[in-house]
Amino acid sequence: MAVNFSDAVAAYNQVARQQQGPGLEPRDAAGGGFADVLRGALNDGIGDLNRAEQVSRAAAAGKADVNEVITAVSEAELTLQTVVALRDRVIQAYQEILRMPI
Repeated sequence: MAVNFSDAVAAYNQVARQQQGPGLEPRDAAGGGFADVLRGALNDGIGDLNRAEQVSRAAAAGKADVNEVITAVSEAELTLQTVVALRDRVIQAYQEILRMPI
């Protein structure tokens, strides 16, 4: 069975026009880029760590609930583990790039 190239391209274009979901078309600048996403995640992580520190200080002064302290500290611990895992993956990717032949 022979397939005509122009028929295949026309069929592909027809299907591409019918799809309504997001594709590979360029996005507007309002969405931000990878750096913005990373900056936001780091700011959220720093906020979690600061909140845990404030709640721990309040608990030491006797002004915070134990459940609130446990929740804040566990969130800070999870944030720290995530940051360490991300750091390890970035270092691993960098080392793989260095091993690539030129």
